[in-house]
Amino acid sequence: MKVDFAKYPDSLVPAIVQDDQTQKVLMLGFMNAEALQQTEQTGKVTFYSRSKQRLWMKGEESGHVLELRSLAVDCDNDTLLIKAHPLGPVCHTGADTCWSERNHADNFLFYLEDIIQLRKQASPESSYVAKLFSKGLNKIAQKVGEEAVETVIEAKDNNDELFLKESADLLFHYLILLNAKGFSLKEVIGILQERHSK
Repeated sequence: MKVDFAKYPDSLVPAIVQDDQTQKVLMLGFMNAEALQQTEQTGKVTFYSRSKQRLWMKGEESGHVLELRSLAVDCDNDTLLIKAHPLGPVCHTGADTCWSERNHADNFLFYLEDIIQLRKQASPESSYVAKLFSKGLNKIAQKVGEEAVETVIEAKDNNDELFLKESADLLFHYLILLNAKGFSLKEVIGILQERHSK
């Protein structure tokens, strides 16, 4: 495989990463010859970080590495297509792809779901979400009930700021409960859409 690194002034070629199983486009990075060589040798996708000015293995801090499955170069020999198996979320936002609908501001709740899933795997000492999950489903459900009561109480008063804060707490804990039950917000939205169409 011949890659024309000299085509670009900085000797970096675009590298598009695609999920080997789902075919989703996951991210775009840049590689120089050294990054490509390291990727081939280690089997873990490595880029050249323009901001850090050094080689950067995807997931070197989070552990969410990209395991190399195949490499291909385009017809002009100046762009790479990498097929990989992601070990966790790819985007820094916690989404599985950098083009996820969850990355848009109007879809913040979907992004929050991803964050809850990530925090769930942390140690209970370092994450409130993980601590709540460690206490089990009954405690999570109880917490949702407590937040619902607090929201109702604030709704009867005239402090809008407190009402909104309690509403946010209720929604956050409801997303945790959905996750604990193995469901997602998308499934709830689907039921609402179905009802709306009747």
